Amino acid sequence: MLAVVVTAASVQDRDGATSLRGILQRKCSRLRLIWADQAYAGQVVACVKALRVRRRVRLEIVKRPTHPKGFQVSPKRGIVERTLGWFNRYRRLSKEDELLPQTSEAMIRVAMTHLMIRRLARTTPY
Repeated sequence: MLAVVVTAASVQDRDGATSLRGILQRKCSRLRLIWADQAYAGQVVACVKALRVRRRVRLEIVKRPTHPKGFQVSPKRGIVERTLGWFNRYRRLSKEDELLPQTSEAMIRVAMTHLMIRRLARTTPY
């Protein structure tokens, strides 16, 4: 996880995604590829163009199949859905009752840190 931004429910996802631009410019200098859902196509394209001024960043819009027959999984959506499923194992993230968005951001960071520590501890030889 590179960055977290929690906004009010009244903020559209497209508008919330633009607030990541400043974080990506400052903290993620090695970022080379961004996947975005087709709903973000307009706003995110402008943000990535602003990032390209400093470094080479490629944007891939993940689109749905044009003529789906039945249920079909989008190519990269499983990565996001799996991560959100992991977060639902944490009680403070499964019921969003936090007063401040900063508290929610901190809890997401704690959950991701816990997940990564458990993975590292399992694979590291002693």
